[in-house]
Order: sequence, then C-alpha cells, then structure tokens
Amino acid sequence: MRVLVVEDDPRIAADMAGALAAAGYVAETVGDGKEAWFRGDTEDYAAIVLDLGLPKMDGLAVLKRWREAGRRTPVLVLTARGTWAERVEGIDAGADDYLPKPFRMEELLARLRAIVRRSAGHAGPKVTAGPVALDQREMRVSVNGTGVPLSPLEYRLVAYLMLNRGRVVPQHELMDHVYGHDADRDPNALEALLGRVRRKLGVELIETRRGFGYAVPAERA
Repeated sequence: MRVLVVEDDPRIAADMAGALAAAGYVAETVGDGKEAWFRGDTEDYAAIVLDLGLPKMDGLAVLKRWREAGRRTPVLVLTARGTWAERVEGIDAGADDYLPKPFRMEELLARLRAIVRRSAGHAGPKVTAGPVALDQREMRVSVNGTGVPLSPLEYRLVAYLMLNRGRVVPQHELMDHVYGHDADRDPNALEALLGRVRRKLGVELIETRRGFGYAVPAERA
C-alpha cells in the first residue's frame, strides 16, 4: 500500500521510509508543506504520515486544506509540540491519530496499521474473506490457517484488495499501491502477478471485473 511521508528532516524521513518498506508499504517522501499539500490533494494514498513543523506551509495548515477539500485519506500526525492543546488542535483539524516525537518505529507502524484498517471499515487486527486471513502485524496471509508464502509485491496486492473488500479497485489504483507511482506501469505485469497470487492461494478470492478492475467480494466475509 502506498503511504506518503511528510518530514523535513532527511534522516528521520529515510528511517521512516525504510521501516515502512520493510513492513510492506510503498513509501514516498516529501520535505515541505506545499509539496505535501499538492501530493495529498492530487494523488491516492492509503495513509499519510504528516509532521507539523514543515517549511513553506505548516503541517496543520496542510491538513486543514486537505479536509476542507474533502480529502479523506487517513492522516497520522507527528510533532515535537507536546502540549495537550496542540494535540487537540491537530485532532480537531482532521487528524486520525497523533504521535509525539521522539517515537519508536514499532509504535508508528502499529498506529498506521490501525488508521488504515479503520478507514477501510475493519476494527480488528485481522481481516478475513472466506478461508483467507490477512494479519498486517505479521505481514502474513493464510488459507484455512496455513500460511501462504508471498513475495512483497504479492503481499501488497492481497493486502490492498482485502482491506478494500467489497469495492471494485480500478487497475491504475491497484498498480499505484502495489508498485508505486514511479515504477513500471505495464498492466501485463499486474496480470502475471495476479495469476501467481491465485495459484498460491488455491482458492477463489480475487475477481476480475472486466473494464472495471478487481475485487474481493464482501459476501466472502
């Protein structure tokens, strides 16, 4: 899944991007508020990690603009501002969660998993569709309780479709969240990836809706 990291400290941004990649996300980074606002307003992300202390445009102003424009992407706010009033201001501006600096990367990942799940309508840590179960914390997909070995690309594909269970995901959107915006955009590669995933799972999970996209049907829940 595709996540935007907005952080002006290059070292912290690189650390977060590395942790997110290791956790199965496609991480993109920007370092100033104006670029963050534009990317969040025009691109599709599963979530955004947003620092408040940014050059060119304050993170709180960026968040308010997104929400005023109707952008519903879940946002995890990071800040060194420690007062309860500032935290309340961030939540009231539309943040889905708030993490003060300094923080442990494990907590950031846990909070990110939670807001992504909640935004897709899943309260618990595991998502199921018939015999298939997705455990984001363990980055594990199982069928009837038996783990299925998946590559990072295969895992991202299954995770995104299961989190969006019941919705037809267009091909371009799925490619963004599996490969990233700047990666190879060959639709044939996506079809080959889908074929490998279907063979490994060995059960009917992902439907192809010709001319529309792909879906894990809601009735499999």
